Amino acid sequence: MPEVLAESVWAPRPGLLKRERTRLQLVQAAIRVFSTRGYADATMQEIASVASMTTGTVYNHFKTKEEVASAVALLLAHTLCRRITDSQQGVAEGAQRMAIGIQRYIWLAEQSPEWARMMLEVSAAAPEMVLEIRDYVLADLRLGVKQKAFRIPGETAAMDLINGTVQQAMRTVALGGVPASHGRDVASCVLRGLGMDWADAKQVAQRALPPFPPMDAVPAARAKASARKAAPVKKAKRAAT
Repeated sequence: MPEVLAESVWAPRPGLLKRERTRLQLVQAAIRVFSTRGYADATMQEIASVASMTTGTVYNHFKTKEEVASAVALLLAHTLCRRITDSQQGVAEGAQRMAIGIQRYIWLAEQSPEWARMMLEVSAAAPEMVLEIRDYVLADLRLGVKQKAFRIPGETAAMDLINGTVQQAMRTVALGGVPASHGRDVASCVLRGLGMDWADAKQVAQRALPPFPPMDAVPAARAKASARKAAPVKKAKRAAT
């Protein structure tokens, strides 16, 4: 996984109780095992070994491998969504926020195919990952609708379009052989599918991705974002055609 994301996954969580700390260490070990062995071939014994714990300790926290997958899914989804949201600070247009999120997941597949494949495998075993990501995506979708950038028949259909397209794009990229513009091209197609004019969708998708802020700058950025929640949303300007 790219360092700007990995540092969040492996970062220590001060203040955790001993049981919570042990559980986190097991989840982090499971991520390592799943990314190298694949979810299907991974065993509870391997997770225990990587965590330098006994198999009994694993079963004290997780009854089945499916429960481990659920915990892994939640940690990965929460970490990725928060870091992507951190990079969107100051971006007021729902359409651009959507394009950033789409391209970041595809970028992950470009940077680390094995991690992308692992995430897709875990998401299939643990639907909690999609549910965790859903709220972030839905917020950007609703913002785009409010700003009249998106015109959709319904949220459920729109969410299926977004999630299905991005997951398939990640698979395609992880297999290799796609052009460097694939992330932007996919984002353009999704924005078009959400009701934007083609020229507008392409213009938004072509914008440079904002960088991930340093981890030590994240708390301040999140505080500013919380302070802006009550502010009225400005209507997005229509891109020139």
